[in-house]
Amino acid sequence: MKVTEQDVLHVADLANLELTPQERERMVADLNSILNYVDRLNELNTSGVEPMAQVSDRYGVDATKSGSERFAYASREDVLHGLRKSFAREQALQNAPETDGTFFTVPKVIER
Repeated sequence: MKVTEQDVLHVADLANLELTPQERERMVADLNSILNYVDRLNELNTSGVEPMAQVSDRYGVDATKSGSERFAYASREDVLHGLRKSFAREQALQNAPETDGTFFTVPKVIER
């Protein structure tokens, strides 16, 4: 499957990006290079390679634990919003360049 300039234009339009002709040309070349590399990887014989359900098994996670216990190191205790100190609305808005009294007012940045 080859990426065409029309494909790049379509995705750029969806992402609201304006690409120069040089950027479009480079993007087509880069994306096709990536797809060619994936095609090369697909040619490899992986019949004797065991599938990996979790790559973290190789990187310090205790594989003897199961389920969410295995990833306990990556979690933290939940903190309820009302229990931690935060600014009052009036204090948060007092130095805002523009406000409607309840929210910050910002200029529109999306044209369409």
